[in-house]
Amino acid sequence: MTQASPGRPRSGAVVATVLARRSPRGRYGLLLLVLIASYVLSAFNRPQWVADLQIAFFLAVLLLALHASPLSRRLSRVAIAVSLAGSAAALGAALTDTAAGLGLADLWRGALLLVTVVLIVRRVLAQPTVTIQSIYGALSAYIVIGLMFAAFYAAIGHLGAAPYFFADDQPANPQTFQYFSFTTLTTLGYGDFTAAGNSGRAIAVMEALIGQVFLATLVARLVAAFRVPAEPPDK
Repeated sequence: MTQASPGRPRSGAVVATVLARRSPRGRYGLLLLVLIASYVLSAFNRPQWVADLQIAFFLAVLLLALHASPLSRRLSRVAIAVSLAGSAAALGAALTDTAAGLGLADLWRGALLLVTVVLIVRRVLAQPTVTIQSIYGALSAYIVIGLMFAAFYAAIGHLGAAPYFFADDQPANPQTFQYFSFTTLTTLGYGDFTAAGNSGRAIAVMEALIGQVFLATLVARLVAAFRVPAEPPDK
């Protein structure tokens, strides 16, 4: 039986080292900051241009996720081109200030965020070790899910047959959609905003289930496996 030379690292250690060096540093931290900025901007401002500006924010979030993903250069370029063209079309639709245009823009925002979630989770799970960037990535994905469902709720509000989205004719705007989405995702259930139609209720149930599974599996697993990197020994 052959034994590994003591002067050479094992092949598994070599692979882990190479993957760790290739893994993006600081990108998920930046992604998390962009998401928080987008949420705060839309939560404390009511003008419609803030909702339009979210298209640019979410496009930036997707580009950051693409930059951190292991996709091939050709596929990344195609995804970037499609994202830019779709975001320009969505912004043009939103500027029409019609229910159809606003609804299509909301659907595009939700689609951008859906792809972003898939890219982030796929990249985080592919890492050989759990680092602080893995935690940032999981938290970013959790926020993206809340923003994604808020966009889909807004799309239902604009494109749905019902005259209003919330029961008791509660105001429907980007702020209330985000509030309703995150209280549903975290299963807080304050009850001050509830969906009036069956479509909104069905999606709300899906969001609550996804929020619980996400926290109980991915985030809890990453936090439990996280270890602070050991400092190199003093020479």
